[in-house]
Amino acid sequence: MKTPESFWISSKEAVSRLKREGTDLINLSKYGNLTFDIYKPRGSDKQTPHDKDEIYIVISGKGILNADSKRTNCYPGDILFVPAGMEHNFEGFSNDFCTWAVFSSPVRTEQMVM
Repeated sequence: MKTPESFWISSKEAVSRLKREGTDLINLSKYGNLTFDIYKPRGSDKQTPHDKDEIYIVISGKGILNADSKRTNCYPGDILFVPAGMEHNFEGFSNDFCTWAVFSSPVRTEQMVM
């Protein structure tokens, strides 16, 4: 079995790519059922539910994650999990709000423990 290649990108470089491409979301890498994106909504967040689980890791700015009608304030360094199929979007976010977005196909073998 081939060993996977490592992957590294700085948030500065990823944000620069977003600006160059003039988009809100860029896929940076994919490995198996994982995809690694950067997301910087502009104006409003018009997401619809995804068919994959999603983990957000806030890079900069602040905002509110509205997931399944529950609102959570989020700040740089926060990790937010949204299961596949759940309605969610960011609201009230600052102009500099930006987050990593990691998608994974849902595998329901265990309950989440917190």
